[in-house]
Amino acid sequence: MLKELNHVIDYIEDHLTDDLSFKTISEYAGVSDYHFRKIFFYLSGLTLSEYIKNRRLSEASMDLLHGERITDVALKYGYQSIDGFTRAFKKWSGFLPSDIIKKGISKSFPKLSFIITVKGGNTMEFRIVDKPAFNLVGVSKRVPMQFEGVNNEIVKLAESITEKQKEEMRSLQNIEPYEIVNASYEADANFLKEEGDLTHLIGVLTTENQLSDLLEKVPVDAYTWAIFPNEGPFPSTLQETMAKVYSEWIPSSNYEVINVPAFSFTKMDKDKGDYAYSEVWISVQKK
Repeated sequence: MLKELNHVIDYIEDHLTDDLSFKTISEYAGVSDYHFRKIFFYLSGLTLSEYIKNRRLSEASMDLLHGERITDVALKYGYQSIDGFTRAFKKWSGFLPSDIIKKGISKSFPKLSFIITVKGGNTMEFRIVDKPAFNLVGVSKRVPMQFEGVNNEIVKLAESITEKQKEEMRSLQNIEPYEIVNASYEADANFLKEEGDLTHLIGVLTTENQLSDLLEKVPVDAYTWAIFPNEGPFPSTLQETMAKVYSEWIPSSNYEVINVPAFSFTKMDKDKGDYAYSEVWISVQKK
């Protein structure tokens, strides 16, 4: 995965002045667009769109420093107007483009390179299981893509579930894990949007195919799954585990993620406040 990530960085570098194709980028990465954006974010601390914007503006700064005209530089890096370029450049650097030309000052944002650094002797608990085909059934909606913090739209979705929907989910649930799960899939393909959407489903796993129109069904074929248990304060421990899965385990393992809805579940400990047990389930295949 690290090799693929660095190939993606090289591809972006070679096409900073082009209309970048996410289809090509995701092919370089070898995983689905959503999983790739997660891996990129947890490794770099930036969204992919932020990284590309920063690299373009950094190169624009160097071009201005070398005497190129503001109008030419703006068009070169995809801005439709000088005003739009000037606002973006000022927000990024703190300087006006004209300051670069007149005063010879500049700001840079270097190209990323991904490496894995082994820290301490920390281990990450996981197990690998083969699972037959099943259906995710539940209630879903399009929500903003968000890798950290509480997603208020998901909270609203959970609050909207009726007693009849809960009752039907309980009656259909017949395959592990026997828990209410949160699944995400169908992320927006346009990665250059600062805030894309994805579909989030709250529901259960079942092998049943017959259900009422109160619930939605997402078929999932038979796959191998990597399962990551974790315990601690919720939601921070779950989010930290998710970050480690994408930033440490996947790049250094013999597995790669495949384009199947990932899901998780959480069991709160009523006697310990915000303490909870959670599991993250991600479908994988050997490289």
